[in-house]
Amino acid sequence: MTLKTEPGRTKPGTRRHPTGVKAILLWIGVAMVTLAVVVVLARWIRGLEPVQDFLLTYPGRSELPDGAPVGIPAWLGWQHFLNAFFLVLIIRTGWQVRNTARPPGHWTRRNTGLFKTRNKPTKISLDLWFHLSLDVLWLLNGLVFVVLLFVTGGWMRIVPTSWDVVPNALSAALQYASLNWPIENGWVNYNSLQLLAYFAIVFIAAPLAAITGVRMSSAWPKGHRRLDKAFPIELARRIHFPVMVFFVGFVIVHVVLVFSTGMLANLNHMYAAREGAGWLGFGFFAASLAVMVAAWLLARPLFLRPVAGLMGKVSK
Repeated sequence: MTLKTEPGRTKPGTRRHPTGVKAILLWIGVAMVTLAVVVVLARWIRGLEPVQDFLLTYPGRSELPDGAPVGIPAWLGWQHFLNAFFLVLIIRTGWQVRNTARPPGHWTRRNTGLFKTRNKPTKISLDLWFHLSLDVLWLLNGLVFVVLLFVTGGWMRIVPTSWDVVPNALSAALQYASLNWPIENGWVNYNSLQLLAYFAIVFIAAPLAAITGVRMSSAWPKGHRRLDKAFPIELARRIHFPVMVFFVGFVIVHVVLVFSTGMLANLNHMYAAREGAGWLGFGFFAASLAVMVAAWLLARPLFLRPVAGLMGKVSK
């Protein structure tokens, strides 16, 4: 005998899981409570005498090597905008590829010219085509960034050169968590937690995203058993999505800290290549934000199909 229930009701003894707005509110509540606990705990820890001595020994930043450049060059502002522009659209299209069951169209590369291959081109979704196209542009921009970083010596600002970066990063993390934040002077030197975060983004997360993305794309050589065995596609999938989550988390924390640790000065550093407060950097930031919003809204099949048609065949 089965127990019948009315539509919209659950069986006795079962529990509904909150969905939609309720789930979002629940997670927001959990996050706020967790943050409050972290702040209280961090403040208590900071009050301990050994911890106070630790903070005096390790204030939160390591000394830069001799010859390290001071200030933020103008090319870094352009790189920052392009990185943000491509990354926002890559995350959006990656989420669409992951969750769209019926794509709005498909794309097939024309097997002619310089990109002619022996194997027949693979038919992919329009969302995946856009995602891969953005990936290529993002990687080219990243290559330019890394080259300029080493040519100008800027790498010394985001690559650890001393082991004391670790205790200094722990010190900075404790200061952030206790809401008594470390003294910021990004024009001269990032704190050690920032340094490690930027290093992880540029030299760990970005390469992982690129390598796993190539493994899952049609660019990966087909029929090579040794390569497939050395780097299984299942492993690439298990890495690729968490890397995207890491990027999202980094962007959220980065934006929050930029706005809460001296917004005008930080935006001047990042977008106007100048030190001090003023509204020029904010103006450049607002313009770049408008461009990103416009690109987000225009990234629809209506506008993507003509562009994709220039590079291949578009079909339903």
